[in-house]
Amino acid sequence: MTRGVYSVLLLLLSPLIVAYLAFRAFKSPDYRGRWGERFGLMRLKQTDVLIHSVSMGETLAAIPLIKRLMKQYPQLSFTVTTTSPTGSAEVKKAFGDSVQHCYLPFDINLCISRFIKQVNPQLCVIMETELWPNLLHFAKKNNTRLVLANARLSQKSADKYHKQMGLSLPMLTALDAIAVQTEAESARFAALGANTQSLHVCGSLKFDIQIDDSKYQQAKTLRADWNRSQAPVWAAGSVHPGEFDMMLQAHKKVLEQYPDALLIMAPRHPEQFNVAAVSTTQQGLNLARRSMNEAVVQHTQVLLGDTMGELLMLYGAADVAFIGGTLIESGGHNPLEPAAMGLPVSVGPHHWNFAEITNLLEQAGGLTVVNNADELADMLLQLFANAELHDNAAKASLAVVSQNRGALQKQFEIVEQQLRFTQLIS
Repeated sequence: MTRGVYSVLLLLLSPLIVAYLAFRAFKSPDYRGRWGERFGLMRLKQTDVLIHSVSMGETLAAIPLIKRLMKQYPQLSFTVTTTSPTGSAEVKKAFGDSVQHCYLPFDINLCISRFIKQVNPQLCVIMETELWPNLLHFAKKNNTRLVLANARLSQKSADKYHKQMGLSLPMLTALDAIAVQTEAESARFAALGANTQSLHVCGSLKFDIQIDDSKYQQAKTLRADWNRSQAPVWAAGSVHPGEFDMMLQAHKKVLEQYPDALLIMAPRHPEQFNVAAVSTTQQGLNLARRSMNEAVVQHTQVLLGDTMGELLMLYGAADVAFIGGTLIESGGHNPLEPAAMGLPVSVGPHHWNFAEITNLLEQAGGLTVVNNADELADMLLQLFANAELHDNAAKASLAVVSQNRGALQKQFEIVEQQLRFTQLIS
């Protein structure tokens, strides 16, 4: 498929895009506004640097890089785009009005070309692998320097790109610099036709996670408020539909040996909060909802983490963490946040989105791969019963995070080099 064919198909499918937005809006209030931004129908100021992330995870990884750029070059103007309400909320929380912010329009020719003309960036930094054919085409046509930062590319994704070389090759060759996370991913980009001179192995920005001391204190205080200082507590973060019941089944098995154990279950998407609550009560477990400030008392068995922006703190209140999206074929989410909080981590077999990071943690002894609810429960019971085993795994998690820091400086230098090419800085 060529970009021309892709553009025509996308235009023809635009009614379905509207229907998709309406469906999301029906399920989640966060999708009920700002539709004009999705189609490039907003007034924007010209900016020096455009930075695009996708959702909350990518945005959190981008924030330290953006802050570093803003501090180093206060004379530059920035536009930060996301595609999800959760990512948007993190941008507003981190930057307020100090950056121009909107949703990135859909990759429809007219929408994205109008957006690029308005913003007219000299440099565009795209986080991870959020590559869109028309975005890159019109940015390049605008003489915008293009950087793919914190880039990751699983073998599964590489195979998909390979099947559509008519689309993927022009995108990859348009990139002026690719700050890739690992050597394996660098090789995959090169095999797809990316310019090897543009490839730089930098590690993941997510290793440079900085946890404020207040997070640890909040977590400690929260657990004390629950009167669970000695009781086993585990957290299941970024859990998807299809995994709710598996988490609850595992917890029931834990409760057989530890009746005072607590599960903190945090669904990945806000529109699934109520579904998770219903699943919990249907399983006959006593539930408290964080969003409703319901107290965790002696008989509480599950705390539903149905708030945004608190997952890191909730991990800190737990002894062990499970990362969702891995017991179903979703590819999983970032295991580094609980690892950085000093927790043993577990994932399911479908963790290809973070394969290299998962392998590092597993090889060090900080992470365990489980295949089902029974294996998850057995792993939890082992860690709860053996303090030495738990502490060794926790230390291994922290060591991996500590040993792999430094990606922020490397990626900053790559972005800075591209800024010099734009002559925005000397």
